[in-house]
Amino acid sequence: MTWASWTTRGVYSGHGGVLTEEVGPLSGDLTVHTTWADDTAQITVQYTDAADWFTMSGSPVPCSSEEESRALHEAVVNAVRRGSAATVPAACLEPDRPAGGTAAAAE
Repeated sequence: MTWASWTTRGVYSGHGGVLTEEVGPLSGDLTVHTTWADDTAQITVQYTDAADWFTMSGSPVPCSSEEESRALHEAVVNAVRRGSAATVPAACLEPDRPAGGTAAAAE
């Protein structure tokens, strides 16, 4: 099985924060984590340095490659920075293509 993961700490959410499945919106200093395995990307968030992780609304997402999942992670980080009850983009992104209106592919 092939897998990869990325973690970005110290992501300050925009107004409205990020929407989670378990507790609703989170805002403030957050950590974003993406795990890619079996052609699926799982996105979780936590308050930085807290113990509990929460599933970001819209996760999991089908994602056919490690490169696409990395681009998705970057798009999610940018969506969290923008806030507005951010959710995971509906589809995985190609590494050089920004998500239209939801997130950009560069951190």
